[in-house]
Amino acid sequence: MSKFTSLPDRALELVSSVGDNIKQHVPKAGQWLETGVKLGALKTGARTAGGFIRRNPVIAVAAVAGAGLLWYAAARRKAKQQAEGDPIEGSARRIDARRADGNGSRRKSGTRKAASEESASE
Repeated sequence: MSKFTSLPDRALELVSSVGDNIKQHVPKAGQWLETGVKLGALKTGARTAGGFIRRNPVIAVAAVAGAGLLWYAAARRKAKQQAEGDPIEGSARRIDARRADGNGSRRKSGTRKAASEESASE
């Protein structure tokens, strides 16, 4: 009979552990749902675009050609700016200079300690 009395307690522990696991995975489930919505929208958009292209191939070709011309013009403008010496768009970060020894060579870490130990031993 002792096995049957502990069974509800064990079931309660099992249910609480499953509940804790579900609580931990809820944010991941939200991400999966968001990803599924995005994939569904992409699929619907592709289907709509495919139907539009089948019905209006001339407009689709003109749109692709226009996009290509815009890309070409932007690339040509960027190349022209680089040739003229204008600064290139991008990101930069500052690197601070480090102090060097008197003779212009960089001091290795630990040199000061080794030098002070030598002078102390003499």
